[in-house]
Amino acid sequence: MDPVTLQVMANVFRGVAEDMEAALVRSAYSPNIVERRDCSTALFDAGGRMVVQSASIPVHLGAMPESVDAVRRRGATPGEVWVLNDPYSGGTHLPDITMVSAIALGGVVAAYAVTRAHHADVGGMSPGSMPAGSRELLQEGLVIPPVRLTTGDEASPDIIALLLANSRTPREREGDVRAQLAAHRLAETRMTEVGERHGPGLVREAFAELLAYAERRTRAALAAMPDGTFAAEGALEGDGVTSDDLWIRAAVTIAGDAMTVDFAGTDPAGPGNCNCPLAVTRSAVYFVVRSVTDPDIPASAGAFAPVTVAAPLGTLVNAEPPAAVAGGNVETSSRIVDVVFAAVGAAVEVPAQGQGTMNNLTLGGRGFTYYETIGGGQGASRDADGPSAVHVAMSNTLNTPVEALETAYPLRVETYRVRRGSGGAGAHRGGDGVVRSVRMLVDGEGSVIAERRRQRPQGRAGGEAGAAGRTTLNGETLPAKWRGALRTGDVISIETPGGGGHGPS
Repeated sequence: MDPVTLQVMANVFRGVAEDMEAALVRSAYSPNIVERRDCSTALFDAGGRMVVQSASIPVHLGAMPESVDAVRRRGATPGEVWVLNDPYSGGTHLPDITMVSAIALGGVVAAYAVTRAHHADVGGMSPGSMPAGSRELLQEGLVIPPVRLTTGDEASPDIIALLLANSRTPREREGDVRAQLAAHRLAETRMTEVGERHGPGLVREAFAELLAYAERRTRAALAAMPDGTFAAEGALEGDGVTSDDLWIRAAVTIAGDAMTVDFAGTDPAGPGNCNCPLAVTRSAVYFVVRSVTDPDIPASAGAFAPVTVAAPLGTLVNAEPPAAVAGGNVETSSRIVDVVFAAVGAAVEVPAQGQGTMNNLTLGGRGFTYYETIGGGQGASRDADGPSAVHVAMSNTLNTPVEALETAYPLRVETYRVRRGSGGAGAHRGGDGVVRSVRMLVDGEGSVIAERRRQRPQGRAGGEAGAAGRTTLNGETLPAKWRGALRTGDVISIETPGGGGHGPS
């Protein structure tokens, strides 16, 4: 295929994925999706390989192939939308509900459309379904294996009723579920138009060419790196059940135009919820690969074809059921990124460490659940200071604006500001974190799953470490993972970490 046609088709497909995301965001009910955009969309080819994605959430997108594989094994046919959230059958953690639909062109399945959205409550032991201290998956919410949600235009009322019966906020859940379905209907419409305009044969050829192009570009970037094996390790600050450090160890081998990341030596799965299904671990590795190769390479299965991930079964980074995983998707994935970056940094230039946590805050009570990840400092690079008050690494969400938060929930934001001086010093300073304090206006319950409360984000090339984070309740310091009752008037405050500095001051 000539380069011009290939570029045109790449933009056509990317436009479909972005239209899906726009439809989902504009149709959803919850501020978590409407304001924070905690959702992702992508297109896959008939073989289950991701071709294009929207510019969404890294931890969502890299783990989607397992969802498509799970649905394809069940024999999905055009006209159906399948739904799942089981981390051990294609999901990530239970609040992330994934939908997959097959799209036919010329009477043959040519593509799969995928949406994944973080739903603010799917049941479980705590409002928001992100309970610090959960010990098994069933405590975290309703588990949905791959099931057929729709046939034709009609959603199964029984499946919808089951989902709503297991949420503390059923009206919001129904709105978000139907927003995802709207995105799938739009994907089918758009891809049908593409097939009619360009022909099913050209669509399939363009899919294959885009994947091959991304693979060639990635292999060329890896081939330009020095060969060798580079190792690093890093620790989680407990998992909500144990406060002991849980170690992640990675050895990155670059050989010619291929990379292998081996997590041998990583600690066994912990008793709490910071365990990762393998899909999340792969997603974190893919994020690093995308970051250290050419950023113009299309993010697709082709870009990740030269990368092999090995993780011993039963470890923190390849857990088995019924291990709890709510925090693994958000916190352990962030720590995997830091460890793999540290290893690759022995071979190529990488920035200083960013905040390394998503600072997950969940508040809930009668009739409401609020969930948010809170930005912090990004690490400085050789060429620039680190950005302040941004989501780092595996998160790419926005914040919930104060006005939207206070309108939707019985909460009041007491403080929201940049945490000046929290970035590490250096020739280029690390980005600063933020301070976000929220007052409860009703009795309820809270949960915090965070990292970097004991260990500071490290600087690079002589730069200083960023400040550690801190969580307080009415001024009293809380551990990194905490869950408890809240009374009217209580104020919970999150001070997020700064990024590391780069180079000596």
